[in-house]
Amino acid sequence: MSHRFKVVIPARYGSSRLPGKPLLDIAGKPMIVHVCERAQEADAEEVVVATDDTRIFQAVSDLGIKAVMTGVDHQSGTERIAEVARLCGWSGNDIIVNLQGDEPLIPPEAIREVAAALANQNLAGIATLAAKIIASEEIFNPNAVKVVLNQAGYALYFSRAPIPWERGVFDQVNRTPSGAVPYLRHIGLYAYRVDFLNRYCSWSASVLESVEALEQLRILWQGEAILVKVIDKTPEAGVDTQEDLMRVTRTLGLRR
Repeated sequence: MSHRFKVVIPARYGSSRLPGKPLLDIAGKPMIVHVCERAQEADAEEVVVATDDTRIFQAVSDLGIKAVMTGVDHQSGTERIAEVARLCGWSGNDIIVNLQGDEPLIPPEAIREVAAALANQNLAGIATLAAKIIASEEIFNPNAVKVVLNQAGYALYFSRAPIPWERGVFDQVNRTPSGAVPYLRHIGLYAYRVDFLNRYCSWSASVLESVEALEQLRILWQGEAILVKVIDKTPEAGVDTQEDLMRVTRTLGLRR
């Protein structure tokens, strides 16, 4: 069964590593356009680019893609998406997928899966994705965010540390997990109900969020549920560096 959902793509011009990142050319198109195409391929009923930069607004508007100018003082992409929902007059029960503007290789099926996961339950106002960790060294990589779930598939905790910690297995000699429990890497693709976004914007940052530098911990701190859909594999990484840009350009160039 298909579910109706919208996709909002937050896009900022400033980037310390790649200035103007959303407008960088990849295989003949600005990167942000490739991201919009992935959302359209996922059958989103509406795709909106949310930006505070007129250059991005103009570039996507000229190509017939809907863009919304948002405020410049948002602390997160989530707050920017909440503003879009208000400006567009979306209802509280509408589902919005937050798709980052530097993910031109995101599989459209992942977008559909996170929206469907949220639509098929009533406990959480937010859903996200995870995939099993295959390489044990990834468990100890702080850039790979880990998540532990309860038996119903809702998040217990997110961390940059190895969780759960296998006592007696992870020590200075042996760092190979026993296989008794699957280690899951969080994938930062989110689906929200608009009502949830409105609540989120009223919350202050939590201590845990500040310590781990993980925005989603604000939600658990407030006692709200996060549904986590486990998919088969982690999607290919987005664009953060010049090396990433070259890798993605090669991949998308081969698809033309």
